Amino acid sequence: MKAIRVHQFGEPEVMQLEEIPDLQPGPGQVVVRVKAIGVNPVDTYIRSGMYARKPELPYTPGMDAAGVVEAVGEQVTRVKVGDRVYVAGTLSGAYAEQTLCTESQVHPLPDRVSEAQGAAMGVPYATAYRALFQRAHAIPGETVLVHGASGGVGTAAVQLARAAGMTVIGTGGSERGRNLVAEQGAHHVLDHRSPGYLEQVMTLTNGRGVDVILEMLANVNLGQDLKVLAPGGRVVVIGSRGTVELDPRDTMSRDAAIVGMALFNTPERDAASIHAALVAGLENGTLRPVIGQEIPLAEAPRAHRAVMEPGAYGKIVLIP
Repeated sequence: MKAIRVHQFGEPEVMQLEEIPDLQPGPGQVVVRVKAIGVNPVDTYIRSGMYARKPELPYTPGMDAAGVVEAVGEQVTRVKVGDRVYVAGTLSGAYAEQTLCTESQVHPLPDRVSEAQGAAMGVPYATAYRALFQRAHAIPGETVLVHGASGGVGTAAVQLARAAGMTVIGTGGSERGRNLVAEQGAHHVLDHRSPGYLEQVMTLTNGRGVDVILEMLANVNLGQDLKVLAPGGRVVVIGSRGTVELDPRDTMSRDAAIVGMALFNTPERDAASIHAALVAGLENGTLRPVIGQEIPLAEAPRAHRAVMEPGAYGKIVLIP
């Protein structure tokens, strides 16, 4: 089979398409014939060698994919050969024509959902769900601010929060992106490149502030986020590219909390709960992954550049 391989950490060009042996499942394992692959910012951090967890070289990048079960090992009972599935985490990497997974990493893909949409589920939707419900403990009736709401995690968060009965404020850096955020169900959409946009947050909430903020770029926004929190508000730090200066009094005056999250810290039981909810959302149509670009697998370097560009719009997927 063909797979992207990385023999040294570095720029996107270190990813090369190579021929490697087909995969075989062991006990409790599943081989999926990959039809689409999700590209995540974390994939670029790992490839560059800047991520806290470094895979052993050489390796195949990627955590998210969708396709059809091709083979199962002994003791596998949840899926069978021929099932359409999406993959959230792999043993062998996702940027390939096949991927090897544990049974718990493979989840049913409803007929109404395309493989490209399935490839958009793992990291973005699981991140959004864990941030909202397992870290921020958001509840119906609360107001949620989603920074960078036009990207993969952002659109997922808007859909999840709206379906759960929250008032959703989303931000986007381009008119196209803001239109997308509105289409996904945000009640209010703001331009985060506009000076004073956070003042609009206070106006929209009648001066109270928001209960939950999902923060994708904490090094830029976190200091100001704290000033628009409601009493008891929570900020979940999902992404950051550097340091930030804070005034701790902004947390004290509001009894506010700043919590971090990294998806690889998710306990197995919490992960099972997340994907049970996500599959249900796909089945009933409340979750609708948005695909921004489909790029051939051989052009993975181009996808890694695109996923880090400003003005995010939906999900970037690779097609083998």
